[in-house]
Amino acid sequence: MLSNFVMPDLIPAAPELFLTIMACVILLVDLFAGSIRRLLTGPLTLVALFGCALMTWQGFGDPTPLTFSGMFIHDGVADFLKLFVYLAVFMALVYGRGYLADRGLDKGEYYLLVLFATLGMMVMISANSFLTMYLGLEMLSLSLYALVAIDRDSTRATEAAMKYFVLGALASGLLLYGMSMIYGATGTLEISLVAQALQAGVASKTVLIFGLAFLVAGIAFKLGVVPFHMWVPDVYHGAPTAITLFIASAPKLAAFAMALRLLVSGLYGLAEQWQMMLMLMAVLSIGLGNLAAIAQRNIKRMLAYSGISHMGFMLLALMSGSVGGEADLMRALDAYSAAMYYIVAYVIMSLGAFGTVLLLSRAGYEAENLEDFKGLNERSPWFALMMMIFMLSMAGIPFFVGFFAKFSVLLAAVAAGQIAVVVIAVIFSLIGAFYYLRVIKLMYFDAPTDSAPILASMDMKILLSANGLAVALLGPFSDVLIRACRLALLS
Repeated sequence: MLSNFVMPDLIPAAPELFLTIMACVILLVDLFAGSIRRLLTGPLTLVALFGCALMTWQGFGDPTPLTFSGMFIHDGVADFLKLFVYLAVFMALVYGRGYLADRGLDKGEYYLLVLFATLGMMVMISANSFLTMYLGLEMLSLSLYALVAIDRDSTRATEAAMKYFVLGALASGLLLYGMSMIYGATGTLEISLVAQALQAGVASKTVLIFGLAFLVAGIAFKLGVVPFHMWVPDVYHGAPTAITLFIASAPKLAAFAMALRLLVSGLYGLAEQWQMMLMLMAVLSIGLGNLAAIAQRNIKRMLAYSGISHMGFMLLALMSGSVGGEADLMRALDAYSAAMYYIVAYVIMSLGAFGTVLLLSRAGYEAENLEDFKGLNERSPWFALMMMIFMLSMAGIPFFVGFFAKFSVLLAAVAAGQIAVVVIAVIFSLIGAFYYLRVIKLMYFDAPTDSAPILASMDMKILLSANGLAVALLGPFSDVLIRACRLALLS
């Protein structure tokens, strides 16, 4: 058996290996460094992310090798999404540091769980096998469950973690069952070989469609779209705000990569079937997400339902990549690049919105109700402007990045002939603009209920300002990001 062993090429997986080593180093530092460990774990975590980004950037654009017996793929999509994962995790760490320190949660286990969650995301993004995909998914999911419950003294956080764990385990079971059915029908775990088996027509279509249904259910849960959205508002509300920010950002990129790898790369031969499933989930998510958000008085729950509607928009682009089940390469490329652009834009906007919530929170006080934003313009005109930019962009108001992201998705859907779905999406987006504009009204037209000064570290203030300016400037220069998404898909 050992004579048949082939040593895998480790270069494509260098960022993952480096992150694993750094996580072990940080674990040992946290265990043995004594009282100075708090001064070391945070900076070492940022160094780990920077090192991964450097390795990924150096390997960008290399040929597409498969390694680890075809289970790991290194391509443009992997490099592009990983770079944004590093950026999102870095921003989440900087935004959340002061909040967690005020509550005594700035511990070594927090940084370790974030790193292992990041490693899970990286494995998911580069997965070319059902086995690798599931391994990365479970690494991410288990880390997130623990992060939600990191405040052990909070009954609300513990309850949210239990709900997330139970529902997440159910969704993982559905996904695994779907993978097993597709494996039984095709005889392979490798995603690219599944696509070849479908093209050759050697697999039982009935078994494949049943497996596809379970697979789509698992993907829908990880994206948090209707009807698998039940966990999103409860987990966002119950988790500490710094953890909510993390869950609402980087894992969305990994979930998008999972959908792209499994549905587009592996099951494109069944596009006609999964296109209909995604269309139904997209319409329901856009509708329910926007309507439910209007009734929320807690901004974390409001942004949770907002996220559900945004994921519906992303699915709208993803389902537009196949027209009637027939391959149309240019149209499919436009649709998938629009979906990738949308998920990146949403992550940037979500980071800024939750970052502003963290900015207003302080020791012993959670600024998570809409009333906490009253009169923010009088307390801090600059950060009121930043929050207004995030809200207008999420609402799809010109000329911010959110507008161009929605516009590119709607163009892709129109090109696919989904006119009725586009009309529904536009109507619900107009309805949903109400709850974003309500936040702006509270900030600029209501008297403040809290006169306490806004205290935050300088690095957080600089990063939040840069985040807001990026949302504003990426709109007019959206072509650059869309072209980058297209090049990543082509490489």
